[in-house]
Amino acid sequence: MAERARGAPPSLRLHTAMARDLGIAILSGKFKPGDNLGGEVERSGTLGISRTAYREAIRILVAKGLVESRPKAGTHVTPRKRWNVLDPDVLGWMFSGKPDEKFIQDLFELRGVIEPAAAALAAERHTAAHLEAMDRALDGMREYGLSVPEGQEADQNFHTTILEAAGNEALASLASSVGAAVSWTTRFKQGHSANPRDPLVEHTQLRDAIASRDPAFAIAKMQELLSLALHDMAMVQV
Repeated sequence: MAERARGAPPSLRLHTAMARDLGIAILSGKFKPGDNLGGEVERSGTLGISRTAYREAIRILVAKGLVESRPKAGTHVTPRKRWNVLDPDVLGWMFSGKPDEKFIQDLFELRGVIEPAAAALAAERHTAAHLEAMDRALDGMREYGLSVPEGQEADQNFHTTILEAAGNEALASLASSVGAAVSWTTRFKQGHSANPRDPLVEHTQLRDAIASRDPAFAIAKMQELLSLALHDMAMVQV
């Protein structure tokens, strides 16, 4: 694992890369709930990193609910129900391999609760600036396509703009989690589908439904977009 941490992208500091490697190992089932990762001295020595770097990595994982660390007892993997699966980093780690099918279903069920409601509120409360932001996102999706980071970022911006346009602070606070879910499911589909479907049409229709200030129409278009996206995930072959 130390080698993988050292081979991580240069932008990741050692403790961040180590947290990522350990997080992926937990989420993939290599380390299971209840497993003891060992003490700080023992584990850092095994991995060939400093105690400080290991300690900081564990703090990241504790904050995300993946492990708990107690004096003299070492660090243990927590039960899955305590994992913050909507944390953007955790979502990224989950999709670094083949994500659990049940988790994908759960993720889309959650989006099915949140995003249609947000679309309805956005239809009622959006401003011209929100429509302009959605248009820029659509332009980015059209220009770059979803197979490259620029297009994926545009797709993410489109969905987060809808949450912002809803004019509800609590909903807006979910933007990073929903945006991360959009981003990682899109990357996964694009990376594992031989001929992924282009969802630009549904996004454009959703934008127009919100612009029409018809909440029921906006709900229907968001539900259609999510249904097709879930179907796309089901078609992925890994």
